[in-house]
Amino acid sequence: MSHSEKDVALAPESISEKHSEHSGDYDSIIEGSEGVTQRDMDTYRQVADRLPFTAWLVVVVEFAERWTYYGTTNLYNNYIRAKLPPGSIDGRVLDYRVTGGVAGALGKGQQTSFSIRTFNSFWVYITPFVGGILADTMWGRYKTIMIFSLVCLAGHVILVGSATPASLKNLDASLGLLVLSIVIMGLGAGAIKSNVSPMIAEQYTGKLRKETLKSGEVVVKSPTLTIESIYLYFYAAINFGSCGAISAAFLARDHGFWSAYLVPTCIFALVPVVLVIGRKNYVVTPPRGSILLETIRVIRMALSPHWSFNLYNTCKGTQSPNFWDPAKPSSYPKGQVPAKITWDDEFVGEVARTVKACQVFLFFPIFWLCYSQIDGNLGTMAASMTLGGTPPDLIQNLNPIAIIIMIPIFDNVIYPFLRRMGIKFTPIKRITAGFFVAGLAMVYAAALQHYLYKLSPCHDNLPSECERADGFPDPVPLNVWIICGPYILVGVAEIFASITSLEYAFTKAPKRMKSVVMAFAQFQNALSSALNFALIPVNVEHRFTWLFGSFAIAAWCFGALFFLIFRELDKQEAQLNAIGQGDRQGFQGEGGDSQEHLRDTKV
Repeated sequence: MSHSEKDVALAPESISEKHSEHSGDYDSIIEGSEGVTQRDMDTYRQVADRLPFTAWLVVVVEFAERWTYYGTTNLYNNYIRAKLPPGSIDGRVLDYRVTGGVAGALGKGQQTSFSIRTFNSFWVYITPFVGGILADTMWGRYKTIMIFSLVCLAGHVILVGSATPASLKNLDASLGLLVLSIVIMGLGAGAIKSNVSPMIAEQYTGKLRKETLKSGEVVVKSPTLTIESIYLYFYAAINFGSCGAISAAFLARDHGFWSAYLVPTCIFALVPVVLVIGRKNYVVTPPRGSILLETIRVIRMALSPHWSFNLYNTCKGTQSPNFWDPAKPSSYPKGQVPAKITWDDEFVGEVARTVKACQVFLFFPIFWLCYSQIDGNLGTMAASMTLGGTPPDLIQNLNPIAIIIMIPIFDNVIYPFLRRMGIKFTPIKRITAGFFVAGLAMVYAAALQHYLYKLSPCHDNLPSECERADGFPDPVPLNVWIICGPYILVGVAEIFASITSLEYAFTKAPKRMKSVVMAFAQFQNALSSALNFALIPVNVEHRFTWLFGSFAIAAWCFGALFFLIFRELDKQEAQLNAIGQGDRQGFQGEGGDSQEHLRDTKV
């Protein structure tokens, strides 16, 4: 079976519309389907198909990887920020029911904690490019995930060693080991991240077809809706895994940080095991060689007639409907095609589609700025509130729990209801909604921080550092669960924006660049972290109110701008998804890739 038959970026419904328009035959069979006509598409209900067993194996891999990631990173804030509790040698809180203390270890303060956590986020979203390029050019996705899972496991072992009582006797040495483990784990996790997302979708190889249910109803099994469901449940696996931080919070409080880091390390050891178990069954995309160079050449040829030192004129030229014509072989008389053009018109269309997708992703750093606040700053706020025996690190898990609960509701209730009502809640609209909901989360956080300062016993000090005479915390008289609002709202925003970005990256990427384009989508997290680095001077507790308020305004402004700029892409969804889905033999780029080289295989 050729790759074009296996590639799940196909949008059969979209292609059907295009086919029907040109043929005018309402009862002709849609190309690539199993006997489905346009009449069937308009008559029968469209539903998602069943997911293959191998897709669930990939879900397990992602679940274990995310458990280990969040089960460690969610502890970083207080591990770095807070000092060892009185009488503790490993970070545990002695008599927490009486003292109400917070688990801590290094005592480096809020800004150092924020800086290291921001570097971790930056690094883990830079490294997907490494994994994406290696997978697309050398190893393929399966082998790349396997190799870097072992790298990541080594980093987790170092992290456990850095948090032992022996290491914590020398806090600077422990901090050094922590940073080393962050570098190694980030390299492994990032390389896995760029490959596991497209790999799960590639496990589905079904076609558009009719099927009779047990109830007697005839339905159309839609690959497009199946991909949408795959990414919804893939994201649910991410958040199930992130709930590992629940146990980590209690382990750190009751048994110390070394034990809290040891459990995720043991769970991560399952990743290579699961990969080996399914090695003979995975649908695996082999490396196809890099097309980055050809992509750059296409963009350069298309841009050259419009290039000007006047930035306005250049930008205006890129909006021309004929912008890509200089790079198309068909634009030149027969026999006069420039020798440097080693591609066909279809490949130019794929590059255009990729550029459009990447433009969409460029707005996401502002979205991730809002998301990043639940990782640490809201945790600092929680530490200043009345805990009642609740570890403050536990509160962060409200976000994945909310997502886990809401994903089935969106998939089985909200989205089908909108489709029945004839409302097209398209990718651009979903992402826009995500920006606006993220802004609401920041408004909630800003208002709560205002009241924390107002009600804190230490009116002239930071609420999270307010202590009684005996050295134990003197909290704000507000229950810590009041802080749940931003976590839940950010979860809703992720369902709208983040899940859709994964789907968009997969469906708009050319077949040989799926890992790299997925890495570019995730790279926006790194840009967000870079912005956070610039905001370190204002990322202090007494400025949280204004910081959150500013993020809310930015999210709303960028969300509105995003919709105004990209709303036309929703109308082009059918054409964009159809590009590159035919049975063409591919272009002969450098290295003379043939169709035989481009065939899918199974390990």
